[in-house]
Amino acid sequence: MNYDGLRSCSRKCIELDTECPNTDCRLWIDYPQENNCTLISVNENDSMTLREIGERIGLSFARVKQIEQKALSKIKRFNIEW
Repeated sequence: MNYDGLRSCSRKCIELDTECPNTDCRLWIDYPQENNCTLISVNENDSMTLREIGERIGLSFARVKQIEQKALSKIKRFNIEW
């Protein structure tokens, strides 16, 4: 990764204005508006609401909220500080 947080493949997709063909990548999402890449989504939008995240990954707002709460409880349980 570079200073902008993007991988070289993400930069190439932006440069060529193409969707990412690597569906096996853990950062791939089915959201062609942002080249099917979570890094590009974050880079273009900065912070997003849970609804926006749910729209991109195909989950409801409620389910994204549940996942967020579970992740936060794990962080608290292991005393991980931000």
